[in-house]
Amino acid sequence: MASANSFFDEIRNKPEVIDPPQSEDKTDIGESVNDPTQNALKPNVTVSSSVRELLECPVCLNAMYPPIHQCSNGHTLCSGCKPRVHNRCPTCRHELGNIRCLALEKVAASLELPCKYQSFGCVGIYPYYSKLKHESQCAFRPYSCPYAGSECTVIGDIPCLVAHLKDDHKVDMHNGSTFNHRYVKSNPHEVENATWMLTVFSCFGQYFCLHFEAFQLGMAPVYIAFLRFMGDDNEAKNYSYSLEVGGNGRKMIWQGVPRSIRDSHRKVRDSFDGLIIQRNMALFFSGGDRKELKLRVTGRIWKEQ
Repeated sequence: MASANSFFDEIRNKPEVIDPPQSEDKTDIGESVNDPTQNALKPNVTVSSSVRELLECPVCLNAMYPPIHQCSNGHTLCSGCKPRVHNRCPTCRHELGNIRCLALEKVAASLELPCKYQSFGCVGIYPYYSKLKHESQCAFRPYSCPYAGSECTVIGDIPCLVAHLKDDHKVDMHNGSTFNHRYVKSNPHEVENATWMLTVFSCFGQYFCLHFEAFQLGMAPVYIAFLRFMGDDNEAKNYSYSLEVGGNGRKMIWQGVPRSIRDSHRKVRDSFDGLIIQRNMALFFSGGDRKELKLRVTGRIWKEQ
């Protein structure tokens, strides 16, 4: 018979993301999502590691939320993992049934915990059942690296990411709110998906990322250029930008609001929120025999009054 540890490993290796279930039986506790001053650090607020371990699902290792299930021997399990173990307790292999661990749910409702982004500056203390929602919107939660050329997993605050982009990704760094970039590709007909080097602009005391990519829009090969703001969405709305591309007496102009890097570059690209140029038009702008991409993109960033 397989050991309990190997059973846990088998379940964990099946990737699945499950949101905490919404339950009418959940304790209703008032919350403040992004105002840590109302939930400032309180004296003598400590939660022992043993209590935290009790609230950790033995399968997915995530925090458990109502309904918390248990077997007849008292072993607990989160509701998200229950269907994955085929109604068998992963600890003792007894049938789970539909027993809820109401005592543990009440213990959780009595807890107050610091935000997991405490090391990034959040000083809030939140009820257990409010903590997850707060953390999903916490103003201090770190940003993901905006580099689009690879699946970079680095996270951090804006100064940390700027240094990371410069030192590790060797991106082009520019000062100023206007730009004039040339994108070249010798075999554009053979390229369906490509990402050019990210460019970072510093202006108005902020940082902006200029992206340029080739991808398929349905069956049509296109290029897209767009700007992302290195900060939150509420700050990004204070700025606007324009992009212009042209040649042979024609031009295309795009004006928009930069998207926050909270949105991935893929999400922005797939929402078509930028200057989209069909490949045939881009080659027409490039001039010559249309066998080489030589596209010049100019633009400007400004702060709204």
